[in-house]
Amino acid sequence: MNAPTTPTALPAHQLQAVIFDWAGTLVDFGSLAPTQIFVEAFASFGIEISLAQARGPMGLSKRDHIRTLLEEPAIHAQWVERFGAAPGSKDIDALYERFMPMQIDKVGEYSQPIPGAIDTLAWLRAQGLKIGSCSGYPRQVLDVLLPLAAKAGIVPDHVVAGDELPAGGRPGPYMALANVLALKVGDVRACIKVDDTTPGIEEGRNAGMWCVGLTLSGNEVGLTEEALNKLPAAEREALRAGAEQRLRAAGAHIVIDSVADLPRAVHEIARLQREA
Repeated sequence: MNAPTTPTALPAHQLQAVIFDWAGTLVDFGSLAPTQIFVEAFASFGIEISLAQARGPMGLSKRDHIRTLLEEPAIHAQWVERFGAAPGSKDIDALYERFMPMQIDKVGEYSQPIPGAIDTLAWLRAQGLKIGSCSGYPRQVLDVLLPLAAKAGIVPDHVVAGDELPAGGRPGPYMALANVLALKVGDVRACIKVDDTTPGIEEGRNAGMWCVGLTLSGNEVGLTEEALNKLPAAEREALRAGAEQRLRAAGAHIVIDSVADLPRAVHEIARLQREA
């Protein structure tokens, strides 16, 4: 990835807040922490799922993620063959209870900020923008992740976990709108939602916000920065193009490689606002 040229200041604008996802957006390049744990949790029940299958519903709350995986025909068939019945709510609960301690144990290993994230947050604050965040992670996982991220320099103004709103999580607008309330933002159209998953982009669109999708740093490519940089340029470009297509199909207004490129996207959105 090429180092971005960060704009120094925004001209007059009406933007008020930027709301971020966590894994694959602010921390954990490639969104690796949740993916492998889903594979391991299912394997503990004798069910084999691939990393690609595990990534499919990424962005949903973790319980919804498990439910969606169990609805996938190949995984559903495996479950029926092994247990003699279709998976039900008790099975979702059992998988979730197996998943949670594994995720809590491992999330700290993936808490490193994505390159450029700290500088981007500082730039946003210098423009007078508030910084919200939300995640598919449940609160118990965020309670481990947040202090580690803060120590590294990632400290948003507000955080909403994937399991703490009665209305539910993504792709509904509820976590994004909870940030609007907490940050006292006067207009959802003055908010930008930044996410590396399609449910996260749909969340932002459903909340009436501008949406910026992230390709290379997140779930849609799913590689470490080191692995990504070792790829031939043509293969890396193909991965970027596929990720961009999926994020735009979900409703992203602008698509960039990573959070390091966000200032340029914010400038573009501010321009679009002024011309509207």
